[in-house]
Amino acid sequence: MSESIFSAANLALPASVIPVSMLNRLARERLETSFPLCWVSGEVSNLTYATSGHVYFSLKDAAAQVRCVMFRNRAQILGWRLENGQHIEARVLVTLYEARGDFQLNVEAARRAGVGNLYEEFLRLKEKLEREGIFDSTAKRPLPTFPRRIGIVTSLQAAALRDVLSTLSRRAPQVAIVLYPTPVQGDGAAAQIASAISNADQRKECDVLIVCRGGGSIEDLWAFNDEGVARAIHACHIPVISGIGHETDFTIADFAADQRAPTPTAAAELAAPEQAALRARLADLQLTLRRNIEQRLQQRGQQLDWLAARLQHPAQRLAQQRENLINLQRRLNAGLAQTSTRGRNALAGLTRRLLLARPDTTRLTRRVDALAPKLRSEWQKTLHEKSADLARLEASLAHLNPKAVLARGYSVVTDAQGKIVRDSTSLEPNSSIAVHLHRGRLDATVKTIIKDDSIGSA
Repeated sequence: MSESIFSAANLALPASVIPVSMLNRLARERLETSFPLCWVSGEVSNLTYATSGHVYFSLKDAAAQVRCVMFRNRAQILGWRLENGQHIEARVLVTLYEARGDFQLNVEAARRAGVGNLYEEFLRLKEKLEREGIFDSTAKRPLPTFPRRIGIVTSLQAAALRDVLSTLSRRAPQVAIVLYPTPVQGDGAAAQIASAISNADQRKECDVLIVCRGGGSIEDLWAFNDEGVARAIHACHIPVISGIGHETDFTIADFAADQRAPTPTAAAELAAPEQAALRARLADLQLTLRRNIEQRLQQRGQQLDWLAARLQHPAQRLAQQRENLINLQRRLNAGLAQTSTRGRNALAGLTRRLLLARPDTTRLTRRVDALAPKLRSEWQKTLHEKSADLARLEASLAHLNPKAVLARGYSVVTDAQGKIVRDSTSLEPNSSIAVHLHRGRLDATVKTIIKDDSIGSA
């Protein structure tokens, strides 16, 4: 027991007796931590799809089997349906279902056995051609609306050919069919498919080309995952429709084609419009055209009647124009006479106003001569009065002139800033002062400050 990896010491079991639930939980934890996610291959058996969406099955080989479960969220993204007897490769988590003590595998993803390498090769080629712009949507050619001849690249023994021919015969029996037979699976099929597409392109006898085959496994469809086929489709000047496999099958040829159809039958439906629908559309257009023509004729008939009612003989039109001209001449003459009369009346009124407004120069001259002596007398009187006032103002101003005060022996003292000194206390000993006299100025320095404001004797 001491050498077993599942010993009590390794599982960290408590020394006391433990319940089954704890044992199963410890066993599950050890399994999940000891085994990383890994790929397991085997044959599907005992498959059950539960109503919950979970999938239960067993994986077995010649010597053993193991229970597996794929939960609903994983099963929904699988992309294909598991069947009993399938050989698959599953990415699993090794675990234990505690409630029943069942050893099982939780399946995270699954792929058909042997498909993994092919799918990886498919992804590598798809990425390479995508980088080169082989799948660029801007380079896709539009399909012709009304093809006259349709080419088909497929096997003569393919069921897809019968489906396409049946569909085209039903939808567009008037369209000619050109077959470019080629194997669609097996060794060398890809090269022959690419050669058939190039041959159709060189012969230029078709308006659109269908490349098709029925459904199958990824190995069956592998000829259409060939780089040569993709490049032949891309280089083809004829629009190419791919109808390969079922709706869930995607090949490199589908990405390179100008239009992908989910099935060969759908490819035929895309290639040629249905004759019955075209006939119905043509009948609708014919009816619409007839109604538009009838409506246009009715409108033009009404317009013709209206124009006929307005149509007059040229002589009648000339007579009307002559009468209109005479009336206009009469109105012009009347207007000129009225305008002349109005002008003369206005001129007469202005003449009267001018005569009334013209001044009497003789009378006004006599009045000016009479007022002139009075004006001179008043002027002399005013001049004498203003001269006397000016003299009085000059005398008053002389008394107030500071220069006159200085002439009587007074002086003005200013400090270093040029301000007049009115109080001895505003100065300090040794302050610079300026003494302004009637004539000139004295610059001095304060020696002593006496606060008494009385004037001493000389």
